[in-house]
Amino acid sequence: MAEAMNESETQETDSDSNWISLNVGGKVFLTTLSTLTNKEPNCMLAKMFSQKSLIKPSCLRDGSYLIDRSSQYFEPIINYLRHGQLIRDDGLSLDGILEEARFFGIESLIPRLEELISISHNADNMPLTRRDVVSSIIQTAYVSELRFQGVNLTGADLSKLDLRNINFKFACLSRCKLNFANLNYCCLERADLSYANLENAQLLSVKGSCANMEGANLQGCNFEDPSGVSKCVLEGANLKGACLEGSNMAGVNLRVANLKNANLKNCNLRAAILAGADLERCNLSGSDLQEANLRGANFKDAELELMLTPLHMSQAIR
Repeated sequence: MAEAMNESETQETDSDSNWISLNVGGKVFLTTLSTLTNKEPNCMLAKMFSQKSLIKPSCLRDGSYLIDRSSQYFEPIINYLRHGQLIRDDGLSLDGILEEARFFGIESLIPRLEELISISHNADNMPLTRRDVVSSIIQTAYVSELRFQGVNLTGADLSKLDLRNINFKFACLSRCKLNFANLNYCCLERADLSYANLENAQLLSVKGSCANMEGANLQGCNFEDPSGVSKCVLEGANLKGACLEGSNMAGVNLRVANLKNANLKNCNLRAAILAGADLERCNLSGSDLQEANLRGANFKDAELELMLTPLHMSQAIR
């Protein structure tokens, strides 16, 4: 009987000694010795609490071992050692967990975290979709400025949307579908709209200096503000090979723009500023250039048939 009691007490003592209290960054974690040593026997935690350890951490009065690390990043580490699964709260940085895994030498977890971080970074670079844009518009008050500056919207279908006053500066809108979209008063400065479809879009008072619109379809677009208060600015824009046929571009500022091989057939370019623009091999057949500023523009091999108004020498064509 006495022997049985002694054996029972020994088992309880062994069980009690197997539990370890860790104070990590002020938060106490209660775990077992087997958790710290079995899954990753060569990690720092296993070495700290092995019988032959020479690097055991300081022990506080309550018996817990003090480890000076972040508790929020340590929690996924200890849970991984418990059951082999990586579980983290939403918003907890994977980079922070990876740093802890490297510090404690949890070798089996490191490649998994590196893979998740790589996937996360790739997802961050993925283009936004129509749903993303619509959601942002709905959630933004009408009086607030909506900014998509520098955002990747490559290939997004934004056709027929009301996108007025949005800041798209430096944004990538290459090959976007923007046909029938309302882009009035938008900022498109240095945005990439190459090969985008903007057919019949509204572009009143757009600021598009140095925008890249190479190969874009701008057929039937309206650039003219009826009030005449502000003008569309496409100064220095790249419109090489773009289709602007039938567009209303009265008063548009196209100073030093690149319009090589562009289709400007039947366009309204009254009072437009084309000073220094490159119009080489540009099709201007049937266009109205009355009072347009053409000083220093390059008209080499441009098609000028069926012009609605004759070009005057005062417009300084070379």
